[in-house]
Amino acid sequence: MNKKILYLAIPNIISNLSVPLLSSVDTALMGRMESEIYIGAIALGGLIFNFVYWSFGFLRMGTTGLTAQAFGEKNNPKLMQILGRALVFGFVSGLVLLLSQSLFMDFGFYLLDGSQEVENLAKEYFAIRIWAAPATLCLYGLMGWFFGMQNAVVPMVLTILINVVNIIANLIFINYFGMKADGVALGTVIAQYTGFIVALVIFYKRHGHLLAHWKRKTIFEIQAFKQFLSLNRDIFIRTFLLVFAFAFFENQSAAQGDLTLAVNSILLQFVAWISYGIDGFAYASESLVGRYAGAKDKTNLRKAINLSFIWSFGLAMIYSICFYIFDVELLQLFTNQNNVIEAAQNYTIWIVIFPIIATSGYVWDGIFIGLTASKAMRNTMILAFIFFIVVFYSTHYQLDNMTNFSLWFTFSLFIFIRGIIQTVYYKMYLANDE
Repeated sequence: MNKKILYLAIPNIISNLSVPLLSSVDTALMGRMESEIYIGAIALGGLIFNFVYWSFGFLRMGTTGLTAQAFGEKNNPKLMQILGRALVFGFVSGLVLLLSQSLFMDFGFYLLDGSQEVENLAKEYFAIRIWAAPATLCLYGLMGWFFGMQNAVVPMVLTILINVVNIIANLIFINYFGMKADGVALGTVIAQYTGFIVALVIFYKRHGHLLAHWKRKTIFEIQAFKQFLSLNRDIFIRTFLLVFAFAFFENQSAAQGDLTLAVNSILLQFVAWISYGIDGFAYASESLVGRYAGAKDKTNLRKAINLSFIWSFGLAMIYSICFYIFDVELLQLFTNQNNVIEAAQNYTIWIVIFPIIATSGYVWDGIFIGLTASKAMRNTMILAFIFFIVVFYSTHYQLDNMTNFSLWFTFSLFIFIRGIIQTVYYKMYLANDE
């Protein structure tokens, strides 16, 4: 079982870490401009896309769980139907986002509290990057399907390809064409469509035989589509609230000024490194738990759950040690502005403890996805989110207006409590139903 977990987890970790690597390169490029406003611009522009795209994370997660169970059942027609529904939903959703871009941009920046300079640059970034929406959402479906097929190598290759293309394009646009935030956005568009085209080619080469089961009538069968949307609705609510918590965090950062926004934007890069790294084991648990749930193999199902936690906490400890020892050196990767580095050092302690307190939540998400326990994901997130909002506004004033301290305190507590709630929920409602 350890070999199976590592076979899935290691490619996932490698591919996952290339995602925050891209964001980190973008932040580092902007961090070496003449002002911190460029860091804030891609932070706010990226925040809106995170809010939208992460809210559509259900498309990848739901597809993984359903595909893994169909794989365990050895049901080829069902595998093709799941992929078909994911691609149709992703493409249509991407077109809707593209056609309604003005609405999203106006509403998004209405809610955010950045300075006028930052907001103007962020709008320029948004207006270009939105054109990647159809490709991005279709990739969600394809990635989820490959994960469900117990294949973590193809998503790794695709993710690395996308991010390498993106980084190269960004460097070219910024260093040779004199572009700034707009160059970062254009690089993203080019990379996403490159990845989508390559993903379709790989599918055809490896799984082209399944196209014999591609039947439009079954893909659009009403009852099955309702089940697909019902599962994804619950995951959407969960993801929307999680993204809202991150958006709330960044918006509160922006309200404190450009320096605080720059500091927290850099520290959130470390959070991304942690999240995407540990998610490698969470993704492995999605695939294995779904496979064994579909095959009704309770023994291996429980073994996969237990070992996923052990490996994840081991990686979390490595993260914490590295952040504790190399905090200043890591900050210097993102900016050469001393005022930003000095301000960020006041809060690096939160990044040291974050891996330990966040790990259980990430792993439980993977387990719930594998079990297609979407209601569990939704309900536990609702409880944790209510806790987050109540505690923030309670501590905001009691901590002598130490706003950024209370912000990090509350956010970290929210992440920790979410894992506790998930653990209790699993033991109460799911443990006996495996």
